Amino acid sequence: MQKKYASFSGRMLMIGFGAVGQGSLPLILRHIDMQPEQIAIVTANELGKAIAAEYGVRFRVEPLTRDNYVAILARELGPGDFLVNASFDVSSVALIEWCQQHGVLYIDACIEPWPGGHTDTSVPASRRSNYAYREAALALRGKFASGPTCVLMHGANPGLVSHLVKQALLNLAGDLGVDAGAPRSREDWGRLAAQLEVKVIHVSERDHQVSKVNKGKDEFVNTWSSEAFCGESLQPAELGWGTHERNWPHDAREYGFGCGSAIYLDRPGVATRVRSWAPHEGSFHGWLISHGEAISIPDYLSVRENGKVVYRPTCHYAYHPCDDAVLSLHEFSGNGWRFPPRQRLLREEIGSGFDELGVLLMGHKKGAYWYGSQLSIEETRKLCPHNNATSLQVNAPYIAAIAWSMKNPKAGILEPDELEYRAILEMSAPYLGKLVGAYTDWTPLAGRGSLYPEDIDASDPWQFRNFRVT
Repeated sequence: MQKKYASFSGRMLMIGFGAVGQGSLPLILRHIDMQPEQIAIVTANELGKAIAAEYGVRFRVEPLTRDNYVAILARELGPGDFLVNASFDVSSVALIEWCQQHGVLYIDACIEPWPGGHTDTSVPASRRSNYAYREAALALRGKFASGPTCVLMHGANPGLVSHLVKQALLNLAGDLGVDAGAPRSREDWGRLAAQLEVKVIHVSERDHQVSKVNKGKDEFVNTWSSEAFCGESLQPAELGWGTHERNWPHDAREYGFGCGSAIYLDRPGVATRVRSWAPHEGSFHGWLISHGEAISIPDYLSVRENGKVVYRPTCHYAYHPCDDAVLSLHEFSGNGWRFPPRQRLLREEIGSGFDELGVLLMGHKKGAYWYGSQLSIEETRKLCPHNNATSLQVNAPYIAAIAWSMKNPKAGILEPDELEYRAILEMSAPYLGKLVGAYTDWTPLAGRGSLYPEDIDASDPWQFRNFRVT
């Protein structure tokens, strides 16, 4: 477990030090040949200060804002250095542009706006979506055609799941007796998915971790950042929209710009329930939380002929968080989307459980195929400190992408789908517990050709009424 995947002689600045930062720091020092003196942490609060001290890493409380981020970055970084963005409420696009201008490598786990960007109703819903943030980040490719490596949205999901999709397609092809060859380009992968008749891809996650300390009143409890979870929950529900779809959700909207791989609903993800399936849980009701992979995966797998898309799968996140987070969501909803005064990251107080996170490919001749990670809290604690099962599933591929970037420092702006999937999986796998492939005859597609609108629970009392997205 001590293998070095890359060496790095420059400086590394980590922005933010929550579940991702705290859990990834020991992995950085374990698998990248560099010294603690090369790393600095700049964050918005004191959380994690003792962990930084444990590893001998400089720690500074200095929240990044629109007014000071340029000065802070210029003080800490120069050409050939690395910005590791693990922050919330800091504009990813602003950081990316600065890094491209100054020759600095970059990674984040999601694309974030400045504070209020998720919920500012003076901005149209289409423009405060993950779709819009992704388009803004990718637009920088035109301005910086040969810049330093910048990896967008590379944690568990978005991130790891894009590589799981590729492995799942190869597994499915083998089981169906289809010669998949050795796909390399996005066109190769798209044609393989089309040949296999994959209509729908769920990023299907069920968090089974249980705390020994019950959630209290006015407290949001989660296995990863409560602030980030609530922020993305209030974004409009977004999903990649497949070419097989024949029904149109009653509140569906098109963005009117960009790649066209997705749609959004006139309601937030926290008010949108969907059905999905995972091997241990079986069928479950989750939330359609907006995530970047719901846009990037179907865009990457789109097949075009004469400029027209002839194949694209539907894709979305279906998330059932841990039980305490479910209770927290109910309180969040009941309080009119008021964020509670206290937040708690579950880690040491988790008594048992595991997280199963994978991709569910549906519509093909074998029905539905789930492929992904089942990682227990007990195994997590043996593998890496300062993590729970959820955060380690994020942090292992996060570090894998950092190492990959160091070995490929001039690759420009990339999404997870564009990285070498085998390399990322090989580096991540030791921290993912059991990698499981399972078939099921469960599918929302049985007997009909469309996932929507029937599978949105129209009777759900969580309909978004008081804080309407406009």
